[in-house]
Amino acid sequence: FHNWTGNRVTCRDWFQLTLKEGLTVFRDQQFSADMTSEAVKRVDDVRILRAAQFPQDNGPMAHPIRPESYIAMDNFYTATVYNKGAEVIGMYQTLLGKDGFRKGLDLYFERHDGTAVTCDEFRAAMADSSGRDLAQFERWYTQAGTPTVKATSLYDAGAKKLTVTLEQSCGPSPNQADKAPYLIPVRAGLLGKDGKELIKETVLELNQAKQDFVLEGVTEEPVLSLLRGFSAPVKLEIERSEEELAFLMANDSDPFNKWEAGQMLFQRTLLANTKASQEGKDMAVSDLLVKAVGAILADTTADPSLRAVSLGLPSLATLGEAVETIDPDALVAALKFTKSAIAAALRPEFEAAYAAATLPATPFRNDAEAVGKRRIKNTCLDFLSSLKDAETIQMCLDQALTAGSMTDRVAATAQLAGSADDAARTTALDDFYEKHAKGNDLILCKYFTMQAMADTDDALAKADKLLTHPDFSMKNPNKCRSLIGAFAGNTRHFHAKDGSGYAWLGDRILEIDTFNPQLAARMTTMFSTFRRYDTHRQTLIKAQLERLVATQGFSKDSLEIATRSLRG
Repeated sequence: FHNWTGNRVTCRDWFQLTLKEGLTVFRDQQFSADMTSEAVKRVDDVRILRAAQFPQDNGPMAHPIRPESYIAMDNFYTATVYNKGAEVIGMYQTLLGKDGFRKGLDLYFERHDGTAVTCDEFRAAMADSSGRDLAQFERWYTQAGTPTVKATSLYDAGAKKLTVTLEQSCGPSPNQADKAPYLIPVRAGLLGKDGKELIKETVLELNQAKQDFVLEGVTEEPVLSLLRGFSAPVKLEIERSEEELAFLMANDSDPFNKWEAGQMLFQRTLLANTKASQEGKDMAVSDLLVKAVGAILADTTADPSLRAVSLGLPSLATLGEAVETIDPDALVAALKFTKSAIAAALRPEFEAAYAAATLPATPFRNDAEAVGKRRIKNTCLDFLSSLKDAETIQMCLDQALTAGSMTDRVAATAQLAGSADDAARTTALDDFYEKHAKGNDLILCKYFTMQAMADTDDALAKADKLLTHPDFSMKNPNKCRSLIGAFAGNTRHFHAKDGSGYAWLGDRILEIDTFNPQLAARMTTMFSTFRRYDTHRQTLIKAQLERLVATQGFSKDSLEIATRSLRG
């Protein structure tokens, strides 16, 4: 992929990096979707975007996909340039259609093969080949931040029409207080009471701050399905009842929005339980949510990969974007309770689905059906493991020791890495190391990560001890990411109230910066969103950033990240 869209036509200067990297990531995503499950691939891509790029857009490191300035170019190999850049390319395809997009791509190669160009040349090829005016679309290249689209609708039964009102906004970013309206393609469908489409799916092109769209020939009051396929990298705000979300989860013909409705159901419960945890009240899970999860488990005719991702709870990073102030302890408590409550309510169903998806250890299969079965099996194992009883611990241990695929062994061993059963934990980790990780750097990274991410009371001590493991090297960037970077993603322990996790990362950054400034800078970004946390944690993280900045000889790569983080 990179040969054509990264090398044969490349960027004139580093400010244009997204020209080749965004397009190449997009093409890679499209190929992977064609080769596997298009729906699951789309969900995976959006999960990554929301977990890695949305927080970047919402913090001091926010920058357009085509940045205006930099101190160290290494600092712009970011999720914004790559992943959001790919989403911008995808919007061309949504606006122009697949044939129109291909026509524009052909013209781009015809004009510029063997040359170095800018993002403007790519946009010009798309505009010239389609006859579209895409001048407003340039704002996706020049403005930072994640736009919010608020949607309301009004149904006129007599006229058989639905008026959809869309309103867009985008908050301030560093050096960008005000944003002009974007051109946002919003794929839309309407569902009737029977779950069938009432009209042909359409694309609503939102190009003003507020805009009305009138859809004709709507024979009954519909359920609105918006932003299908995640047609733009925005946050959608629309009022939904739990019953409406459950309806979309069961009936939406768009696989992404079917998944999204489930995620919103999960998120409402998780945020309510987060608040309950903060207030010292009892947490709860509704019968409606349990019923919805049960329906997914019972639907054996559906794509098992899609069933697996539909059962996955929103990540802590995604939940963090949905609250004003992140409370790591409350979020983790809510996630644990919700998962275990669902598992307890549906234990027989999870066990049955796990058994039905279990394949013989040999021969190993890597076809789509086998991949899907491993996904649903390990999703069920994740829920069942939250019960933390002897039976589920043994289930994990049996899989960790006898599974016929690395996917299954990693999934089970990772569950046991956080187990309070020291014997089972040690047995699984030792077996994994001796049989698979020892002498294999790629698998060693898995071995380090599953321990760094484990939710054990002595998580930091275990991570610190792994620094002296004979197979760990600070000079190996991948191993640093797999251990140090992974621990920074261990929400409960990295954000410990005593600041020990922050101090530990600060020590590692200072050490790494002396021989690998680029890696140290990447790790410094883990402090960049500190203003999203409570005042106490803000003070602790800020102290680490000030410590880094005050260190003599601190590299320009890392200094740029630390100073921008402090500046806000």
